[in-house]
Amino acid sequence: MRPSVLDPLFAPVSSLPGVGPKSVQLYDRLLGETDRPARVLDLLFHLPQAGIDRSRSGSILDAPIGEVATFAARVVEHRPAPPGKSRAPYRVLLEDETGDVTLVFFKADAGRMRSILPVGEIRYVSGKIELWEGRRQMVHPDRVMDRRAFETMPAIEAVYGMTEGLSSRMLARTAEAALSRLPKVPEWQDAAWFAKNGFPPFADALKALHNPDDVAAITPENVARRRLAYDEMLASQLALALVRAQRKRAAGRVNSGDGKLVNALTEVLPFRLTGSQIEAGAQIRADMAKPERMLRLLQGDVGSGKTAVAMLAMASAAEAGRQSALMAPTEILARQHAMRLDNLARAIGLRLALLTGREKGQERARVLAGLADGSIHIVVGTHALFQEHVAFHDLGLAVVDEQHRFGVHQRLAIGAKGEGVDILVMTATPIPRTLALTWFGDMDVSVLREKPAGRQPITTRAVSLDRYDEVVGAVGRAIAVGAQVYWVCPLVQESETLDVAAATDRFNDLREAFRERVGLLHGQMPGREKDAAMARFVAGETAVLVSTTVIEVGVDVPNASVMVIEHAERFGLAQLHQLRGRIGRGSAASTCILLYKGPLGPVAEARIAIMRETEDGFRIAEEDLKLRGEGEVLGTRQSGMPGFRIARPEIDGDLLGAARDDARLVVERDPELISTRGEALRLLLYIFERDAAVRLLRAG
Repeated sequence: MRPSVLDPLFAPVSSLPGVGPKSVQLYDRLLGETDRPARVLDLLFHLPQAGIDRSRSGSILDAPIGEVATFAARVVEHRPAPPGKSRAPYRVLLEDETGDVTLVFFKADAGRMRSILPVGEIRYVSGKIELWEGRRQMVHPDRVMDRRAFETMPAIEAVYGMTEGLSSRMLARTAEAALSRLPKVPEWQDAAWFAKNGFPPFADALKALHNPDDVAAITPENVARRRLAYDEMLASQLALALVRAQRKRAAGRVNSGDGKLVNALTEVLPFRLTGSQIEAGAQIRADMAKPERMLRLLQGDVGSGKTAVAMLAMASAAEAGRQSALMAPTEILARQHAMRLDNLARAIGLRLALLTGREKGQERARVLAGLADGSIHIVVGTHALFQEHVAFHDLGLAVVDEQHRFGVHQRLAIGAKGEGVDILVMTATPIPRTLALTWFGDMDVSVLREKPAGRQPITTRAVSLDRYDEVVGAVGRAIAVGAQVYWVCPLVQESETLDVAAATDRFNDLREAFRERVGLLHGQMPGREKDAAMARFVAGETAVLVSTTVIEVGVDVPNASVMVIEHAERFGLAQLHQLRGRIGRGSAASTCILLYKGPLGPVAEARIAIMRETEDGFRIAEEDLKLRGEGEVLGTRQSGMPGFRIARPEIDGDLLGAARDDARLVVERDPELISTRGEALRLLLYIFERDAAVRLLRAG
């Protein structure tokens, strides 16, 4: 149960004064989620993005041209639009002892104008002054106030991210009401760290950010925001540390045998293992031989051979008489893993099966029976593997491919399918160190830094879309000498709002040039059609595969040596790198063409330059973090990952190590969080919605 002291924070925004039936829909759209309305907490964590200085600028003459100015002046004259010219603006002349300024309003109501700007009265005006034919004017002032309103207006106006229908002023008023609901909470930060950084208390930090004293108070470096960023990182690291401690407490089982199957598999592999693969394999085997449960991340760049390392681990589990499950994020990838691993499994006497949402009837029943009686040693599948009716005889190892597509809950769910299940997580997304700590802080890490022998470097070129015909000609020459080509588009169908070539349209265009040698693959196709399209390309029946990013992860066609990425400027760096990794898997020299539409913005230009400079995924990941921030580096925000609302690892990376060290120390000294500080930290976990860790504590 969440402590009742926090109830005001989790109340809906509709409970705040001034939020009616209409505006609550806008708040829900801006801050809510599909399954819950916007809450007071969501509003408090929706921090201002900028500030406008509305402090008094002095006289009309002193007010800077082209910037926001605030001054007092007397209303001299109203100049309505001339009769018959309804589109002409309504003008009001104001003056002080230094000069005059004309306020300009379009579609103004004369009665309302005279009531808010009565002739002869002093009014305080705030907005941007411009010069028009040598005279000062202000079009639609932001504020027109009497003295009383001016004296209550904050000198710095907070500017929020908005949705249509909600203004920054409405948000500011509602945020003020939300701040009044902040409960009194004990300090959860370490006292020495808190003092060293000069942090304000939690409630004071939120108040300072929503009511800034000056524009600098809204910058990312501001001490109040840094305090909240550290809180969020501490909550994240503490939750991971609790999960890790719980896992270490949970009994594991020895999960390796005499080494015969591992040695046999090494002999039948069609390539020699790299030094990194041998080292990672040894680390995994050592973990599996311990009585504690393994939770290890295998991080390797595109094409570094993670699947072979995973297969060695599964052979190790089979030596101990236990089963393994390999879980992939998509059906295409699951089928490819099954196809690739089946021959290896058979060669060493193991039985492998595939289980996705598509296996039905007798085939599904056969697989379920084989898993239950232990005759199937390895199962490859999608999230269908952790459905309730899937029961294992003795699951010993779960391998999760592309972890960032699965939430921590799913990882725990597959681990609950057996007794003391070891978990190996694989990712082909090279992760900067700061993010590895954030997302995978509860895991030990193995890294594959080499590519298998014989892999050729990939030449990357940037070509303007104006030269589309030349690119089609180059593709024709490549397929004439036996090469295969991926052509990736960002959308499936033409969008009216984006000038982007859709995969279906590009498929039709290329069909005219290359006839039936062109195939099509996108996420909206039925599963069987997707598999058939991929199978034709793998078999070489089609030479060009027009696709959306559905081919991004893992699909392996050694003969594909050309990759065209259309509208490359619309893709993130990590995604470009993943897509490029689909080629260069055979012995032929490979080329990646980044087809872009100019002119390029600075970020797109930087991305393309980095892609041309390097194939090192770890360097690309660090650059991607600098360009985009953590929100998108690992894919979409909404994929069940512990994303941050306030902390920004590209700015607050220095706080992450401290948060991790503090969290580990807390869990060592107070594993049940029952000390005075431990109780305060429980509140922190609830506030930043890491309360799954609290439930874990209660579950023991």
